Amino acid sequence: MIDGTAGVSGHRNADERLLDDPQALAERDPGGMLRHTASAGAQVRESAALAAEANLAVLADEGRPRAVVIAGIGTAGRTGDVLATVAGPRCPVPVIAHRSAGVPGWVGAADVVIAVSASGRSPEALGAAEAAHRRGARLVAVGPADSQLHSVAERARAPFIPVPRRAPARASLWGLTVPVLLAARALGLVKVNEADLAETAARLDADADRSRPSAESFVNPAKSLALGLAGSIPIVWGSSPLASVAARRFGDTLSANARYPVVTGALGEAGRGRVGLLDGVFGGLAEGERDIFADPDESDGEGTRLRLVLLRDGGLNAEDDADEPLAVEERRADAVQTLAERRGVRCDVVTAEGGSALERLASLVAVPDFASIYLALAHGLDPMAVPAITEMKELANQ
Repeated sequence: MIDGTAGVSGHRNADERLLDDPQALAERDPGGMLRHTASAGAQVRESAALAAEANLAVLADEGRPRAVVIAGIGTAGRTGDVLATVAGPRCPVPVIAHRSAGVPGWVGAADVVIAVSASGRSPEALGAAEAAHRRGARLVAVGPADSQLHSVAERARAPFIPVPRRAPARASLWGLTVPVLLAARALGLVKVNEADLAETAARLDADADRSRPSAESFVNPAKSLALGLAGSIPIVWGSSPLASVAARRFGDTLSANARYPVVTGALGEAGRGRVGLLDGVFGGLAEGERDIFADPDESDGEGTRLRLVLLRDGGLNAEDDADEPLAVEERRADAVQTLAERRGVRCDVVTAEGGSALERLASLVAVPDFASIYLALAHGLDPMAVPAITEMKELANQ
């Protein structure tokens, strides 16, 4: 057991028995991260309703912008990546996720800045909103009502979209993303309709039900994924731009919730270098020394090994507007699975489902979100309370 002055506690080896004990899970999740994560479908519906009440129509009055900058950090910053991938390569203007305070130097009156913050007080979003107002750029703010960000939007007379009832930032991806998408729709950049939102919410609800705490590990995809990752170094690769956003999101939650180091990215980039990890000291070299009679799903204590998670997105059809032909993505995904198999590196595959880009993204995010929480709980970690984050803020603000 670790019990330091910083409040760090937990155990190095995962206890899989905990995952099939709903009462124990509830006791170890006092902040309700599982409950907040299960609200993803409700977030989509509530955010869409709140955005409908905002005056987004004024965004179109000045015509199409030169560029759109989505300003925020952490989960809020990830919404810019979601917008870029849902808009796709044929988007008529650049969509840029900006994760630093202020805005890029070229931003001016011809551009739109969407400032996003789950707390309404992040320096990145506040700085971007203030800078956009000074430079005459069109501003949209997304955050809690009656927050600092709300005040900036009121001073700038800019549209403000309140986020749903307060949840931790990590569990608010959909509450933050939907307003960004609907603001972009008002600007004519994406075609997200009410049916897409309804189907995405239904998908998130269904995956939350499959991943519920009362569902045992052998039928619960999130618990199964968590147990497979336990004790490993996860590598999460996405086969397409959309799947790569989901891969980076999984990296975010594995790091913050379960405190696991993780390598994430696009499979196309991995094929230019990082695929070599499969040959390395945590990959093929380690697997080559494994007892061939040992259970491949049980750690033998001889060292940490890689675990590959491949997020595959087949697209809606082979004629989708994309930077790369669907057949190329599929062949690359098949190839990396074969490479992993040849080296004895275990691989989990999550395949996108759904009739729209947004629903397919949801199908790649929902189960991994739950898996990161179950992995934390299996190690006796509180997925909500991260002492290092609190200390980092205190030290940085001294």
